[in-house]
Formats: sequence, C-alpha cells, structure tokens
Amino acid sequence: MSYETAKRTIDILGSIFLLILFSPIMIITAIAIKLTSKGPILADIPKRVGKNGKLFYPYKFRSMIVNAYYLLKTDPKFKKAYREQQTSGNYKIKNDPRVTPVGKIIRKYSIDEMPQFFNVLRGEMSIVGPRPYYPEELKLQQKLYPGTKKYIKEALKVKPGITGYWQVTGRSDIKFDKRIEMDAYYARKKSLLFDLLIILKTPWAMISGKGAA
Repeated sequence: MSYETAKRTIDILGSIFLLILFSPIMIITAIAIKLTSKGPILADIPKRVGKNGKLFYPYKFRSMIVNAYYLLKTDPKFKKAYREQQTSGNYKIKNDPRVTPVGKIIRKYSIDEMPQFFNVLRGEMSIVGPRPYYPEELKLQQKLYPGTKKYIKEALKVKPGITGYWQVTGRSDIKFDKRIEMDAYYARKKSLLFDLLIILKTPWAMISGKGAA
C-alpha cells in the first residue's frame, strides 16, 4: 500500500472515529455559541489555500464576533489589532478584541477546529499536515519574509492538516518564517511514522493550551 493510500485510509477512519468521540463536545460548543452571541455557529471566514493552491472553505466553530475577518480591516476600534496582524508575523493576534468569551475557551483548546474533520472526509484536508493559510496572508508574509517563497511552494504540495509539526511544537508562538519552514520540512519528509509522532503529541498541545491565542 502506498503512502498516499494509507494516509487517506487513516484520514477517513480516524475522522469518523474522532467525530463520534468528540460529538458531545461539539454539540455543547454549538449550543454555547448560539446562546451567548448573535450569528452563525460556524465561522464566517474566507476560503483558504489547500493542496496545489486549490481554495476551500474550512469548517470551524465561530470564536469571534460576526464578520470579524472584514471588520479587522475596516473598523477603527480594531486598528491596533490589525497593525499587529500586518507586522508581527504571528499566527494569531495576541488578546484579539474580536474573540467572544466562549471563543477564548474553544480557541485555547482547539475545539474550534473540530468541525474540520468534515473537511478531511471531503478530501480537502488531512488529519496531519501544514496549516491552511489565507491567500492574502501568504502574500503579506512573503513581503515580510522574502526568503519564504520556496517554503510556501513546498508546503502547498500536500494537503493542509488539522494538526501539524509546528502546531505541536509552539503553535502561535512561532513566527511565520520558522512556521512555514517547518511546514515545508513536513511536506518534504512526509511519512506515516512522522504523522504518528505528531498525532501522539497533539493531545498535550490541546490540553495544555500552550502557544494558543
């Protein structure tokens, strides 16, 4: 059995199992979001870049106010947060003012990303892989870190993942240049053993909330 076939089989079986396992948490989260803030249960965010540059919509629980992605650019009260996003090179904005009370909890423990197992079943993502980036995020970060173009190209050769090499290493604490280099390293090294090591480290990264924002 080839690596690609084995990985896809594991993705399908693993996603079905984990969706069943996490279903109580997902139901409680959906109810909590609906009761505590106006808007949809799932995040209203733009599409992200998948394998070979193909765009797809990642399913995520909404952890911010409605229309948060666009308000960051247009609402003056988020000016400081927008500046941080554009210049810091971080994955997430520290103490993001758009995050809801429920959102702070589900982001810390990566509960907001659990619906992405449906993306895995659809073949758009894998359980393990590089982070799915926004198109404009990749353009911006290439300007901030000119030497990253080759790493971005490598990282996009594989499906993005729910968890990954840098996610279990430092999460939001790692700057983009090091983050994308780690994503490229994963895409280059890819193996079932490497995936297994990442999966084994993921529960602690979730429970500890280390590097979450």
